[in-house]
Amino acid sequence: MSVESVHAVPRSPDEFLGELRALSERYWSTHPFHLRMHAGELSRAELRSWAANRWYYQSVLPCKDAAIISNCPLPEVRRAWLERIVYHDGAVEGEGGREHWLRLCEALGLSRAEVLDEQHVVPGARFAVDAYVRFARTQPWIIGIASGLTEMFSGHLMRRRVTDVLAHYPWISRDDLAYFTTRVDAVSDEGKVAVDLVLAHCRTRESQDAAIAALAFKCDVLWSLLDAIEHAAAER
Repeated sequence: MSVESVHAVPRSPDEFLGELRALSERYWSTHPFHLRMHAGELSRAELRSWAANRWYYQSVLPCKDAAIISNCPLPEVRRAWLERIVYHDGAVEGEGGREHWLRLCEALGLSRAEVLDEQHVVPGARFAVDAYVRFARTQPWIIGIASGLTEMFSGHLMRRRVTDVLAHYPWISRDDLAYFTTRVDAVSDEGKVAVDLVLAHCRTRESQDAAIAALAFKCDVLWSLLDAIEHAAAER
């Protein structure tokens, strides 16, 4: 059998999932900025910068998910994926993940108006986040879903973040961290749905390669987002 033929053989589901999970090494949990945050070494100004810049990421997640829906021909997938948009935007005004993040920003000393105005979003953060949305718009729907499989890694980080932030930053309350405390269970459920879809629809070697590359790209997006935040904080 030729090398080309071997490489064309699809991975088994276990092998495929293992390669996806191995990308946890590239997840932003080990970024120096996050390590400093969890060690209690960030100033209030750095936390505010982090919250204001990450707001831009949080604010476009519904747009990313809408792009995936627009590319998907399967009504059952569109119906399931619509729940993510409602989760972040809320079923009504004043609810949802976006609202929880805005309340965290306010707890850190930012006004809602300045966060919504995006006046603190640095160019590098905007560039990274926009690249993620553009990826979801231009790639096949299942590859867009694969890019979001960082959900496999995020639940543990969120739990640790709540514990460490409450321990090191006493002026932040558990209520202020509602985004993370409510997201932990949701991301676990969403992550399982996404993994099952990717395993079911990426059956060729080519599509599996594309899915792995998509998840690696998303890890790079998140890392670049923190790079930009850390650089901006260092300049102040």
